[in-house]
Order: sequence, then C-alpha cells, then structure tokens
Amino acid sequence: MTSKAERYKSAGVDLEAANRLVEIVKEKVAKLPQKGVIGGIGAFAGLYSLDPSCCPNPLLVASTDGVGTKIKIAIMADYHVSVGVDLVAMCVNDIITLGARPLFFLDYIAMGKFNEKTFSEILDGIIEGCKISQCALLGGETAEMPGMYGEKDYDLAGFVVGIVARDRMIDGSEISTGDVVIGLASNGLHSNGFSLVRKILFEEHKLSLSHVPEALGIPLGEEILKPTKIYVPTILTLLNRGEKIKGIAHITGGGLVDNIPRILPQNCKVVINKKAWEWPPIFKYLQELGKISEEEMYRVFNCGIGMVLIVKKDDEPKIKEFLSACGEKCYTLGWVDRLNAGEERVVFVEG
Repeated sequence: MTSKAERYKSAGVDLEAANRLVEIVKEKVAKLPQKGVIGGIGAFAGLYSLDPSCCPNPLLVASTDGVGTKIKIAIMADYHVSVGVDLVAMCVNDIITLGARPLFFLDYIAMGKFNEKTFSEILDGIIEGCKISQCALLGGETAEMPGMYGEKDYDLAGFVVGIVARDRMIDGSEISTGDVVIGLASNGLHSNGFSLVRKILFEEHKLSLSHVPEALGIPLGEEILKPTKIYVPTILTLLNRGEKIKGIAHITGGGLVDNIPRILPQNCKVVINKKAWEWPPIFKYLQELGKISEEEMYRVFNCGIGMVLIVKKDDEPKIKEFLSACGEKCYTLGWVDRLNAGEERVVFVEG
C-alpha cells in the first residue's frame, strides 16, 4: 500500500505543499497589524472582537468580488502581486460607498497546482491591500484543483466585512437636483474589461507584454497590471472630518453609465461633461486599436474615473480642496438633474 498521501498526490493534490502554504500565510500575516483578530491563521474559522463602543447603532456591511480575467495577464507576466491588491481593492472600494470602514478581509485562492512563488506574490498583494485599507486579514481558503484549472491557472475571490453607524450610512437617498458630481481619478484599467483588453491586444493584434506603445511610453504589461486604486483612506478621512457626501459610486464593470444610477433616486439623472477630464492614454490607445465606440468605452471601462462622489454644490470647493491635499486627482464631472420620461439616467454632454 502507498504511504501518507501518495495516492492523493498522484491524482494531482499535494497535501504537503498545502501545509507549506499555510506556514507562508502565518509568516506573512504576522507582519500585518491585526487589530480585533483573536487567535491566528489555521483554525476552522476566524474570530474578530468587535468593540461595541467603536460605532453607535452599528450596521455590518459586507461585499464579495473577484479580479476577473486580469488574472490571465498576471499568469502571462508571471507576476501576481498586483492582482492580490486588486482583490482587496474591489471589495473595500465597494463597502466604502456606504461610508463603511473595513474591519476584516478573507480570501479564496484556487490553483490548478500549488506554486509557492505565485501564492506568495498573491498573498503579498492581499496584505498590501489590507494595509492600505487598514483592514485585518482574518483568514481564507486555498484549494488545489487539478482538472478544474490548468497547472498554472488560478482564480481568486475576496470577502470583506465593514461597519458604519446607521445615521452615517450613505445610500444616495438625499441626492437631489443641483448636486455636484465629483470624479476621483483611477489608476488605469483597474480590474474591469479585461476580456476585451486581451482580445484586442493579444488575439487581434498579437502584441506582447513587453511591447512599448508610443502612446504609453511603458511596456503594456506594466500598464495593464497596475493595481486598482484603493480609495478607503481618503474617503474615511473626509467623512471623519464631518464632510457631507450624499452618494458614492465605485466605477467598475459597467463604467459610469451603469454604476452611477445604482445610487440615484428614481427621479434623478446625472449630466456629465465629457470635457471635464482627460482620458488616460491607455483608454485612448485601446479605443483606437480596437475600434471601440465612445458609447461602449463608457460602459466597459472606467475611462479614468475610479470613484464618484455626489455632494451639495456649496460643499464642492472645500471637498475638492481636501481631496487634492490628499493627493487625489479630482474633477467636477457634472451635476444632478431631474429625470424626464424616456431619458437615460446618465447623460453625456460636450462642455
């Protein structure tokens, strides 16, 4: 008879490798501030102590997300840190739209075959994302799944839980005609539209990650693997100053067109001035190379705007001043107006 787990290993699952990965997690997480976490990594479940005095009348806020086919680019480049940051960013940026402070994060990593370098880089990115968003890494799951994924393939899922006081929750219900729309600059593509990006760059035009387009000035791989910007520290600081934000939209898949309406009252639309900001070069490059219509660009990509804030017109100057002081590029994109029958919820105008 075979000993230990040799038969399981012959089927493609290496339990000893899995145990090594747990040790890697413990070693790396030990360097991350873990406020509120009870116990360590490796138990069947994670424990988090919620300080009842931290937030009056608290609401827990949860979100889950992934990174999508951007992982394919990370595999091509054999560089995986940025998608780890992306995983955290996509989740924490979602809950900050409600004004919620992230408490703890969990991850799920499924691989065709355990690879310590790949796993370690993903984890480095996750830890970096947690540091930026001041969030504990409570636990996770790593699975080796031969037959489900190719040897170098993997997939990621993230989960975050945050907290917000009920009377400070931001839900868009107070948005009204005359409010101002402020856009916070993105860090590039973030984690959306990569099925189209891959089709244009690598299937239709057969480009390599090392190719340096004149329009970009850096290799394609460096540009498209930039991690999603995490807006949590800036927005939390803004809220802690007592500034009033009526609505926040995270601009992910669906772009400005589909994401802004998610926070608007039924009788409101947003009018956006297309000349209020300049698209970063990667978006112009993809549009020209892929012959993509402007309408589709606004629905697939963030086009340079990663987060939208809706505020009272009188509050716009001081909020933009604070955002700029925090190092955020921000733009007055447009305004909120009354929605008439048959109109789109997001209307683009030329100036």
